[in-house]
Amino acid sequence: MNKEIRKKIIQVCNEKIAKKGENVGLSFYAFFKNKNENPKLLMEVATWWI
Repeated sequence: MNKEIRKKIIQVCNEKIAKKGENVGLSFYAFFKNKNENPKLLMEVATWWI
């Protein structure tokens, strides 16, 4: 996984945890503005997430 998306994932997760607590649910779609903006990267993250 590239460094840019890894940084974004950590940022989004940290923000969600800070706002809603450690038991917050999070979908990998949260890392994308639009789920179709980069289908190859979306599938890479989805595969990692699962």
